[in-house]
Amino acid sequence: MAPCTPRLIVPIDLKKKPWEQDPPLHNRWHPSIPTVSEVRVGELFRIEMVDWTGGEIQDNLSAMDIKSIDLNTVHYLSGPIRVVDMEGVPAKPGDLLAVEICNLGPLPGDEWGYTGTFDRENGGGFLTDHFPCATKAIWYFEGIYAYSPQIPGVRFPGLTHPGIIGTAPSMELLNIWNKRETQLEENGLESFKLCEVLHSRPLANLPTPRGCILGKIKEGTPEWETVASEAARTIPGRENGGNCDIKNLSRGSKVYLPVFVEGANLSTGDMHFSQGDGEVSFCGAIEMSGFLELKCEIIRNGMKEYLTPMGPTPLHVNPIFEIGPMEPRFSEWLVFEGISVDESGKQHYLDATVAYKRAVLNAIDYLSKFGYSKEQMYLLLSCCPCEGRISGIVDSPNAVATLAIPTDIFDQDIRPKVSKVPSGPRLVRKPDVLKCSYDGNLPITKNPSGAA
Repeated sequence: MAPCTPRLIVPIDLKKKPWEQDPPLHNRWHPSIPTVSEVRVGELFRIEMVDWTGGEIQDNLSAMDIKSIDLNTVHYLSGPIRVVDMEGVPAKPGDLLAVEICNLGPLPGDEWGYTGTFDRENGGGFLTDHFPCATKAIWYFEGIYAYSPQIPGVRFPGLTHPGIIGTAPSMELLNIWNKRETQLEENGLESFKLCEVLHSRPLANLPTPRGCILGKIKEGTPEWETVASEAARTIPGRENGGNCDIKNLSRGSKVYLPVFVEGANLSTGDMHFSQGDGEVSFCGAIEMSGFLELKCEIIRNGMKEYLTPMGPTPLHVNPIFEIGPMEPRFSEWLVFEGISVDESGKQHYLDATVAYKRAVLNAIDYLSKFGYSKEQMYLLLSCCPCEGRISGIVDSPNAVATLAIPTDIFDQDIRPKVSKVPSGPRLVRKPDVLKCSYDGNLPITKNPSGAA
């Protein structure tokens, strides 16, 4: 018998605002946010999502919407989803929730996305000191491919994935998050900078009722006031998964998420058509509305069996991600290196962030020699399927990072051109090894020591 059509449990109406959706969306993490649906293990179900801004960014040439967006409202998540086993017993704290991504894509009728750079005064980005102004590129989808009128001559297949997928924290874990992030914000030295550059991004995004949406909890009620003052922002990835932005988390992938509350309370959002490693421009993937078709399994007591706490409690764990078999295939790449020496020439000690910044800047500068502006290439390297690596973290004093760019995405050859040798009499250099006769195989030579 053919498998059933996935059950739609969170539909999206693109004509409505995020707070008008039914069931309602949410943009915070908290154990008290009510679930909107329940699924059994093995059931194939579908979740639809708005883009991370809830439709604030428009399909036009102006970047004013990027510049003025209120970042207190993001991200808009679909869920939470309660997961139970075949007997109706919910996932329990200490279990692992195995979430398989069976299918995904843009919402029908909304096949476009955008990449942006935030203004320095509204969050900036990885290279704020070089690109302080808001910019935007619109991307249109043709099947698996994306192209942008703002970056002509480029076309590539997207590796579509959810930027955010995670479970709800327990109150104990939520208190851990809020305590450590508050301490960072209150006690962090002024020298806490990104690559030694000061900008307007906070050290942490602490709970705030401003822009808070809590699903079925009605604003203005005493419960809303309490939860809004405690609920964690969705900006960083944490122990529950969350905003991990792993670009290879596409069809066929599995996510093994820790369970902290009964039912797991799974939420997801921030769909990306494509993204480069690091999402360096901050609003840096090809952001879009979209859908996921998922199946879940419960691994009882899986946290203790498979996860290693990296902190003082058993809650200090991180998810495991199993990458699926689907990804674009490229045969040729250009790789740009960066070391932990910044633009001023200052030496940093094994700083992989500085090294990756240098790799990105080197790539931008190189690609701008082929008729593009540096702003165009900054946006491109944030959303195209480029590969970032920490190549060396042991050889003092320099960390080494690399950024590999598939050359096939360009309609021109971007490889360095080797100068042709002028024609004329060929100079034959007398070898310093013994000559051997040629018998149809490669010639065999001997080194000066006489060893074969």
